[in-house]
Amino acid sequence: MALPVTPSGVAHPRLILLAICLVALMSTAGVAMPYPILAPIFVDAAADGFNHFAGLPPKLLLGMALAANPLGILIGSTFIGALSDRLGRRRVLLSTLSLTLLGYLLTAWALDLRWYPLFVFARFLTGLTEGNVAVARAIVADLHPQLDRTRSFAILNAVLYMGWLVGPMIGGFTLPLGEPVPFLIGALTLLPCLAILLWVLPETGSAAGLQGVSLWQTVRQQQAFRLLQQDALLAGLFWMQLLFALGVNAFYEFYPLWLVEFAGLGSSGIAWVTAGLCLMMSLASTVSGKRGLHHDPLRQARKSAVIFALGLLLLSLLPDGPGVVLVVLLGLPLAIYNAVLPSWCAERFEHHGQGSVMGLLSTIFCISNVLIAVIGGLLTLLDTRLTLALGAVMCVLAVVRLNRLIRQAARMPQLAGAGG
Repeated sequence: MALPVTPSGVAHPRLILLAICLVALMSTAGVAMPYPILAPIFVDAAADGFNHFAGLPPKLLLGMALAANPLGILIGSTFIGALSDRLGRRRVLLSTLSLTLLGYLLTAWALDLRWYPLFVFARFLTGLTEGNVAVARAIVADLHPQLDRTRSFAILNAVLYMGWLVGPMIGGFTLPLGEPVPFLIGALTLLPCLAILLWVLPETGSAAGLQGVSLWQTVRQQQAFRLLQQDALLAGLFWMQLLFALGVNAFYEFYPLWLVEFAGLGSSGIAWVTAGLCLMMSLASTVSGKRGLHHDPLRQARKSAVIFALGLLLLSLLPDGPGVVLVVLLGLPLAIYNAVLPSWCAERFEHHGQGSVMGLLSTIFCISNVLIAVIGGLLTLLDTRLTLALGAVMCVLAVVRLNRLIRQAARMPQLAGAGG
């Protein structure tokens, strides 16, 4: 369900975009914050009933704690965005942000109590509601035509990349103050977000959206996978995007390991390279947003995917110095692809509901995240470069599927949006 419009359009669209970007920044920072702090909590802390729960090894407990959050994001992404089409963006976004805040508080409490099961549950709950990035993307799509979609998505993406930079910094700098402190700070940062959304974001939907239907039935009816049975073009997009996301996540998850093994970098060195990558993606996303939507967005996405695939393959072959530079430069094609494709999807599949479509894209990314973590982790036992090479192969296969998608879209001009 789109934002309500007056004859002159949505009131204060730029203010709404600013508010959504603030929410996205805090949400992404919250997702990224635990990565540099969970390992010290489990591996470097004194042995107790928390990091040796049920007599299990700390590294195994760490692995389960790390998996709980993305598992929640995966499940939440399948229905939260679509649910906002039915019940309204404002209601769903405020509800999920409130639950995210509760998740942070539960996480901090579990660490204070040294109670591992509560900690894992809190991480899962937080992930479940952090799937609301799909709602943020849907709201950005709703602001069109008052705000150019590609430019708005580029701005949002730039903010999301900055969240991946800010989050680990918050966690790393505040952990010495106490293990619960980073999560308490995460909860506090959501309070101004909730206040701003209450003030700025207009209400959509009504309580009538649930009349005669339970919340569970609504979730089942609105989950994103239903779209694949309704639209052959969207099903083709699903498989193409899944292949490309496998390649992207092979890069995201394993370039730090490459930096350790082949560039000899420690945690501070990895942090600087990651900062460079995030800044490159933010700048590239901002520049591509100023240029607006390309006249042929799928072909622009294909060009970016080809460049990224070749770069990832080259990274698996290069020595340390050039490889470090390449890691940062790969943010350029990634940022352009991530600005162009969601914008095209928002226009081409608008009739399915923006929340459903953006939720499906988020779900694809989460599925690929889980798959490549397992497959890539096994390959690293042989050689980390094999995982990067596999990612490049996945991107090449995605380009093949994208060629097919371009031809398929050309045969269906009656639904053409951005590319028409």
